[in-house]
Amino acid sequence: MRTIGVLGGMGPEATIALMARVVAAVDASDDADHIPLIVDQNTQVPSRIKALIEGTGESPGPVLGEMAARLEAAGAEALVMACNTAHHYADAITSRAGIPFLNIVDLSVRAAVARSDGAIGVLASPAVAQVGLYDDVVQAAGREILHPDGDAALAVIKAVKAEGPTADAARALEAVAQGLAEKGAATQIVACTEYSLLLEQIYVPDVTLIDAMDVLVDEIVAFAKG
Repeated sequence: MRTIGVLGGMGPEATIALMARVVAAVDASDDADHIPLIVDQNTQVPSRIKALIEGTGESPGPVLGEMAARLEAAGAEALVMACNTAHHYADAITSRAGIPFLNIVDLSVRAAVARSDGAIGVLASPAVAQVGLYDDVVQAAGREILHPDGDAALAVIKAVKAEGPTADAARALEAVAQGLAEKGAATQIVACTEYSLLLEQIYVPDVTLIDAMDVLVDEIVAFAKG
């Protein structure tokens, strides 16, 4: 069994949710059957919103690189990160570690392409659209990429960070996803960890939602057992 290093704290609840899903994904009869995880729950990673959207904060890249190096030194054999937006700084991670980085963007696009022939929506922070995090990967697969209304998408994220996965936040996310569907995205990648916390509470008719966190969990299990 290979050990996975988790760059966490972005946000704390999302990191815990990722760990819980990894545990739930394993058919275990004993502790030793579970995936070994080393988690850096670093809540002090500079804000992605301030750095990318507001333009007022420092880059998270150097801190993420330090985390990657620490996790490798601690015995991790691959690295993962639940936060989609922070994948904009993937180069800062891979430049500091000599172990694989299981990239949620590449994995999620591959899953969406396998399940749909049409345009792919990316239900995410406006920072994801702003930096084109998913754009090149989706377009390289020959698909059109669609993004939601940025202000409404960001409002849901801020609400979850402040108050948790409430029913009001779930209804707001439904509206964002419905708006994205009306643009033509019948398949949507849920590419935000705060949104992942709400998925059990939402329903969007005629839309296939692919949770990037679940895709990552599948890859974690496959790698650890491979």
